[in-house]
Amino acid sequence: MNRLTRLMAAGLFALGTGTAMAEITPPDVLARNVTNEVVAIVKQDKDISAGNMAKIHRLVERKVLPIFDFVRMTELAMGKNWRAATPEQQKELVNQFHSLLVRTYSGSLASVSEYRIDFKPLRMAAGDEDVVVNSLVEKPGATPIAIDYRLEKQPAGWKVIDVSVEGASLVTVYRNSFNSEIRRGGVDGLVASLQRRNKSSESEK
Repeated sequence: MNRLTRLMAAGLFALGTGTAMAEITPPDVLARNVTNEVVAIVKQDKDISAGNMAKIHRLVERKVLPIFDFVRMTELAMGKNWRAATPEQQKELVNQFHSLLVRTYSGSLASVSEYRIDFKPLRMAAGDEDVVVNSLVEKPGATPIAIDYRLEKQPAGWKVIDVSVEGASLVTVYRNSFNSEIRRGGVDGLVASLQRRNKSSESEK
């Protein structure tokens, strides 16, 4: 899981932007345009490049969170178990999954300027509301990594609902992990596990 999320983080922040842009910008153009902006911010801000977590978290809040649908991602990661959770459990699962992903990706943001991200032409038919934006992340001396973003068109604009690295889906990986936790301790057990992981990450800051 750690390797998957580290690789993903190189391209993940390329998709962050505000809601207004998401409403009017096609998914591939959105990704390509904001990539340049985020990389430029990281390159210009010495504190972020040096790993200043306060600034990194502010950048994540401002640029990344608006384009991700964490409710939908959590629902997909839970699979059939989502319906078995109470509304209170669902809310807490979304909060904890949100925190888990943000903390994981924030830890890799400082190095994003080292990568070159090439977005491929979008294959999208008129009326499509669920598309995949393909990209190739390259770093000198390293093997290129294919990172694909699944976006869904919603009333508020295009939202990311899954990310795949070399064909490995983030949602699927977490679904397997979540299912294991639920088999051991039910939905409450999964909630407790995510809370422990996030608390542990918080104590390491």
